[in-house]
Amino acid sequence: MTNLLTMMGPTEADLTRCVHCGFCLQHCPTYVATGLETESPRGRLYLMRALHDGRITLEDNVLTHLEQCLLCRNCESVCPSGVPYGRIMQAQRAEIQHQRKVGLPERFLRWVIFRQMLPDAGRLRTMGRLLRLYQRTGLRRLAGALGIRRALPASLKAMDALMPERLEAAYPPLGLLAPAKGTKRGRVALLSGCVMPVFTPQTHAATVRVLTRNGFDVVAPAEQTCCGALHTHSGERAGAQELARRNVDAFLAAGVDAVVVNAAGCGAELKEYGELLADDPAYAERAHAFAAKVSDVTEFLVKAGFETPTGALPITATYQDSCHLAHAQRVTAAPREILRSIPGLDLVEMPHADRCCGSAGIYNIQHTDLAGQILDAKMQEVMATGATVVATANPGCMMQLSAGMAGCGMRGEAVHVVELLDWAYDGRPNR
Repeated sequence: MTNLLTMMGPTEADLTRCVHCGFCLQHCPTYVATGLETESPRGRLYLMRALHDGRITLEDNVLTHLEQCLLCRNCESVCPSGVPYGRIMQAQRAEIQHQRKVGLPERFLRWVIFRQMLPDAGRLRTMGRLLRLYQRTGLRRLAGALGIRRALPASLKAMDALMPERLEAAYPPLGLLAPAKGTKRGRVALLSGCVMPVFTPQTHAATVRVLTRNGFDVVAPAEQTCCGALHTHSGERAGAQELARRNVDAFLAAGVDAVVVNAAGCGAELKEYGELLADDPAYAERAHAFAAKVSDVTEFLVKAGFETPTGALPITATYQDSCHLAHAQRVTAAPREILRSIPGLDLVEMPHADRCCGSAGIYNIQHTDLAGQILDAKMQEVMATGATVVATANPGCMMQLSAGMAGCGMRGEAVHVVELLDWAYDGRPNR
């Protein structure tokens, strides 16, 4: 059997591909924000190579620089040497979790998040009901009026700021089957995800309406679970592999033509299941077959062909590339093609549209100061476009951008691309 550390840590072949050209520097949000070499892909690769060679040890300052990487993978898009930075960093974090001794509080927190909450849709939906109660009873407003929310620790304050102003009931119900409208063109499965049904159920609802309108039956397999992206990014590789096996089983059993995903980070993870389970003889081949079926919803609609909307949306919008759609999946044209198909919508491109907004999974509640700096810079670029709608393709980006707009007093909202298409088809639903 492959040695566990060898399997987890970055390989020599991957680490030696960097030629230190520096093309990545001005595309790295943490380097742009800090100006520090150690907060750049090149600097972090140097640290990881030194760890690999035994020239340095995992001291706190080294760990901090590695943890502050957003894993946005923008560097991969511009690297002339094809350095697989995301794979390297994820392998390094897995090795760190294997080697590092952590205290009881962190072990308990990781157990709650990665073992008890994210893999369990029922617990997450119960949490959603409690949060809706917190909002609708006025407790959230009261906490704000009494200054309690301002006194929260930075991570909890960030979580509160990211919460949508009005949470709706979770959607979709697992096992959902929505039949195609008109001529049936195929059958697809929708990834529900872990937190998305709770925090952005309206995006799922819009996705189902758009897919059925375009002739596809939609099923949400009841046995599916969290995609494992947050586990992978946090070094919880074994947990991610277990979730991947459950999803491979659930979606391949569904007998669908495609697995459609409307969360860029989840889609990138699902497309890399073949790599995640490459050393599992029982699942390697099936994982590759599953990954070949996965498409982002914008990618799927453009490839399959979608009904051109006729309803006008007289708005000025800009598009924020979701990192794991643009840089991990390399899908940039499809969302823009959908936006440009909408009558009345004026799409104004912003500078650095493919630079991270600072969301990055749970990065914005782990590294609040640096995430805030990155978001502030992003909001300056958004405001310069004159847009009142920021379109994007990932729920974390939507929540981060919404918080940024509220924080700078900007009128407007952050919306998923598929929601705008849905509005152009049938008008905006009352919520």
